[in-house]
Amino acid sequence: MTTRREPTARQLRLAVELRRLRDAAGLSAREAAALLGVNPVQLSHIESGSSGVSEERLRRLASHYACTDEEFIDALVAMATDRTRGWWEEYRGLLPTPFLDLSELEHHARFERQVSVLYVPGLLQTEAYARAVFQSRLPELTRQEIELRIQHRMARQSIRIPHEVVIHEAALRIRVSDRATSYAQLTRLLELSEADHVTLRVIPFDVDGFATAGSTMTYVGGPVAKLDTVVRDAPHGSVLIDSEAQLNTYRTTFRAVEASALDPERSRELIHKLTKEL
Repeated sequence: MTTRREPTARQLRLAVELRRLRDAAGLSAREAAALLGVNPVQLSHIESGSSGVSEERLRRLASHYACTDEEFIDALVAMATDRTRGWWEEYRGLLPTPFLDLSELEHHARFERQVSVLYVPGLLQTEAYARAVFQSRLPELTRQEIELRIQHRMARQSIRIPHEVVIHEAALRIRVSDRATSYAQLTRLLELSEADHVTLRVIPFDVDGFATAGSTMTYVGGPVAKLDTVVRDAPHGSVLIDSEAQLNTYRTTFRAVEASALDPERSRELIHKLTKEL
């Protein structure tokens, strides 16, 4: 059994879910290993993501753990047997791992929901807007680092999964660069708001009682709800959240934020109004 030097976030998620199933079944790692016919070290490698697991072994584990959710088991099997080398692999060793993990997560997603208060979300940014954002990072990025991040961000925009976005008016008014960049970005948002896969809503400044979301939140739908993931920005990269309790909290948060937003048509009207002010 070969071991991986650096498991991807997707491989680690599979490992976490298998460990959760064992814990729910009340079995120790030694007991589960004996049922599978392997030594505890091999099971430890599987549960840490440093080793893969075959479909046959995964289904046996699910049976030993008394898991009867066939849709969930099939989703885990798909994760275990997937050999996709996506476009993001060309950036491995060039960009921090969280950039690649996010791309892989989005590649396998059913949908994506975002809340943004200070910036236009990455999947909706123009190249000039993205450049201004990356150039403002501290510590400063090198020219090569900036260009790689821009290329990666533009490549991410090729995904066509259902995408619900709630943007606060503050993010639309903040000029990350100059008037021309802001105008082009707002125009781009108007174009995307007409796309079949994008639902764009805006929270205006004058809405009452908005204290729900203080920062960017990205909710990514997995193949089944149990495999959903929340992505939160952190100083040193994205943090992936997948515990059921926290997922439920963020689902509630998104519904509350969405309830504070204008409908898509009125949101377009507000964005159009902002373009006229530039």
